[in-house]
Amino acid sequence: MANLDPALLAALRRAATAAAGDGVEIFVNGGWRSPEYQEELFRQAVSRYGSEMAAARWVATPERSAHVSGDAVDIGPSQARAWLSEHGAAYGLCQIYRNEPWHYELRPEAVHHGRPPLYADPTHDPRMWR
Repeated sequence: MANLDPALLAALRRAATAAAGDGVEIFVNGGWRSPEYQEELFRQAVSRYGSEMAAARWVATPERSAHVSGDAVDIGPSQARAWLSEHGAAYGLCQIYRNEPWHYELRPEAVHHGRPPLYADPTHDPRMWR
């Protein structure tokens, strides 16, 4: 879990401890990525989906990726995602994109205000276009 934002890592650890008490094991399938690796993933997505705009529904550019900045994790298995969907906001851990149920980011305000609305996919996230 190298290079993850310390607050994100702390929230993940608290949530994983609570989930384990419910018999659910949370795995981080993906966390921080180097800009070079993120660029390769984006290029592969362009090849697969046919355009940069179509690829952007699934993979961010290195300049926009929350994985490159250490602010996102991909969670598995499905039981862990279901547990986080129900309980994650209490730890500030929120699914951000409707089409990526595995992608979680830290939203500390969710602890008191609930999770923010989901974006349909990353192309609807204003952070991707700044």
